Amino acid sequence: MVSVVPVVRTLEPAPSPKPSKPLLRRATRSGTIRKSDEADLDGDLFSVPSSPSKRARVTFNPTVEEKIMSPYSARGRSLEVIREEVRMAIEAHKKGDSADYDAMKQVFIPKKDGDGEDDKEEDDEDGEDGEDGEDREENEAIARAELKTYLLAVTSCVSLLKGCSSLVKAVLSCDWLGRDESFVKAYINFLGNLVSAQGAHLGRVLEMLVGHFHGVRFSSGRLPGYPDVSRNQLSSRVHVAVKHLLDIIPSAGTTLSQIINSKFPFEDESKKAHMTYINNLIYLLRYAPQLKSDVFSLITDRLVKIDVQMQVDLDDLDDDVAAAIVQAITMNASTRGDNDNGERSDDSDAESVASIDSLDEDAKRIKGVQDSVEKMDAILDLLFSIYDPYFLDPNSLEATEMFETLLGHFQKIILPTYRSRHTQFLLFHFAQRADYLVDQFAGTCAQLAFDTSRPAVIRQSSAAYLASFVARGIHVQPHVVRTVFDLIGSKLDNIRAENELTCRGPDLRRYSTFYAMTQALLYIFCFRWRDLLLPSDLFDEDDSAAFRAQDLHWIPSVKETLFRTIHSKLNPLKICSPPIVSEFAKIAKHLEFMQVYPLLETNKRIRLSQYTTGQGAGAIRDSGMGGSDDSWHQLDAYFPFDPYQLPVSKRWIEKDYVQWKGIPGLNQDDDDSGDEEIDETVDVDVDTDDTATDGEDDE
Repeated sequence: MVSVVPVVRTLEPAPSPKPSKPLLRRATRSGTIRKSDEADLDGDLFSVPSSPSKRARVTFNPTVEEKIMSPYSARGRSLEVIREEVRMAIEAHKKGDSADYDAMKQVFIPKKDGDGEDDKEEDDEDGEDGEDGEDREENEAIARAELKTYLLAVTSCVSLLKGCSSLVKAVLSCDWLGRDESFVKAYINFLGNLVSAQGAHLGRVLEMLVGHFHGVRFSSGRLPGYPDVSRNQLSSRVHVAVKHLLDIIPSAGTTLSQIINSKFPFEDESKKAHMTYINNLIYLLRYAPQLKSDVFSLITDRLVKIDVQMQVDLDDLDDDVAAAIVQAITMNASTRGDNDNGERSDDSDAESVASIDSLDEDAKRIKGVQDSVEKMDAILDLLFSIYDPYFLDPNSLEATEMFETLLGHFQKIILPTYRSRHTQFLLFHFAQRADYLVDQFAGTCAQLAFDTSRPAVIRQSSAAYLASFVARGIHVQPHVVRTVFDLIGSKLDNIRAENELTCRGPDLRRYSTFYAMTQALLYIFCFRWRDLLLPSDLFDEDDSAAFRAQDLHWIPSVKETLFRTIHSKLNPLKICSPPIVSEFAKIAKHLEFMQVYPLLETNKRIRLSQYTTGQGAGAIRDSGMGGSDDSWHQLDAYFPFDPYQLPVSKRWIEKDYVQWKGIPGLNQDDDDSGDEEIDETVDVDVDTDDTATDGEDDE
């Protein structure tokens, strides 16, 4: 504790600085000016007794007005004295006298910019600049020492703080991060004592600390009279405080989990805000591993929301503009480091906002989309790097547990989200680290796809994930492709056998699982038909003659299963997405695997609305204005592992991905287009009439 001997100055010989007022006395309502005879010093907690036998240490001229210069003026008093003052002020507050209590709160509330300017001007008038500067420095030093003393005094009185929320709030608003280490330790000790004695304040304390997860201000480490503190040190102090609270109150983890959820940046906030917050959450897991599941689940949930909104925004832009945005991000990432070291000035975001305000509406929209893509890209790149160490040994217990966590996120967050575009590649990448992980993910998708207790939309989405994973996963072995193909085929036979006799015609609402799984088979066939050949069939793919029917031998049941399914009364080729059907028809005809163009010609004359039933009833569905459009009654061409577009994080999945391989002799002129041809076919809606035209051209 710093002990300071008060300086006594006489007022009569010459003008001198005004006497400081006791700390727990506040100004009158009329302002900061009051007469000395109104000070009621005899009744003050800090005043000396009014006994005539004792001479006052300071004499006052009753004609001189006293101006309050600083709330810090209790000089030379011990911790024991101040502790008693704090206790009495709290007790008086509870009895209705809050004068000293309110003044005590001002000790902790940070000064705003400009506070003390009037005092400085008056000092310049009353004395020499050098002397005034020394006085100010002395007062500031005393204030700093007394702030800590009052903090220690309040800490010793935490048991009395019930009903003193305003005082607690004032202490929590204190500029504590940038002060010396002894003060920081005392402050963290106060937080621990407070939540131990007054559990009702736990949420408020944690909210204050988690608020710093958004980033501590650079200026917080530049407090007058204290050594500079780096931003990393400031952040570290926040985490030391959080760890201390979790150590003394283990159950605080539940409250902390709720708070970090509520404090997560909004979707439209900047990339820097998201990255800073997520990095702090990951740092939190170093000392609070029990929150790992909650933290990763939260990040995934918010990432999916950003993912979907980003895709909606990209879809609203012209394709050339969207491509230019991705190219610009790629160039930016190559010319500067993508990781922010966090030491930028606090004005950087304001400058960015100012530059955006100068753009027109179209430019703002494009800039907003670009920011969203960069943000999504950076967050996913960070998550890949965070998850990666868990899978260094894919057969370890650590890898197994983490993949279970990812599977949980997939089932609860990613799968139910309509058209998530990139988040699911976390599963795609890490599921291919080991054969048992491939089986686990494919098995989960298959189980969900055939679970009749699940909503139809979940079963359809699961089928799309299964097909896309098997088709696009380069580490998915041929035997897995065959196993999945056989499993889907047997399930389709069961569904067909149960419904074909009563089927009136193609009906997506009634037989949605059948159509979703059929489309999955068609998609898998387009990409992995080579794995459906007998192992003895070895051929040179550059030799187009090798693709003659007599030279290709398919594993048992592949051709028969697809034939029964396609030519069933449920007529899946009328319901499945036309681009997928078109691609399958071309490949099957070229390989002399199957001829489906006659069926496609027949399907041109079928109007799906005549077979569509109303939900929960057997009546014919009237689709209104869209009733004559077959696309309203057909499956989407949605395959969640279509090409990955984010330029920076793309590096994680490049070696995991099956690119489209052209077939010699089929569309020979387009063989060099590579993956773009099939992806464009899949992603762009095509009318059924176009499919028939393609068939006629091939014939």
